[in-house]
Amino acid sequence: MTTRDKNTSALDAVSRAIIEQLQEDGRRPYAAIGKAVGLSEAAVRQRVQKLIEQGVMQIVAVTDPLTVGYHRQAMVGINAEGDLEPIADALAKMPEVDYVVLTAGSFDVLVEVVVEDDDELLDVIRRIRLLAGVRSTESFVYLKLRKQTYQWGAR
Repeated sequence: MTTRDKNTSALDAVSRAIIEQLQEDGRRPYAAIGKAVGLSEAAVRQRVQKLIEQGVMQIVAVTDPLTVGYHRQAMVGINAEGDLEPIADALAKMPEVDYVVLTAGSFDVLVEVVVEDDDELLDVIRRIRLLAGVRSTESFVYLKLRKQTYQWGAR
């Protein structure tokens, strides 16, 4: 059984349906979700709380960074040597980094950076390059956000 199978096998069809309801509208009332999935409002509330506590999901406000003062976003590809876990942990602690993933392919690690301006982006890239084990970086500056969605559902 893969890690993915272990994580998703704990979700029954009702929990997956609740997640899908919340992905469509994170402010959907529990009573409405209950009607859609066949549970009471209280039962939905308990399931949502359990899913949050287990780290299966988060309920957050997703913003367009440009509208809240962050005028520069970039994906930074990182080539590294040695153990990637400490590098990923250090990157995850940087407040400007909102996404860290270990990858296969041209880069060992990818991070998404959200900052106010180019000077701040330059500072973050400098700090990334100073991390032990980082050999090189390549930056991909976002020019326009065309699509950002989190509605892939729960399988």
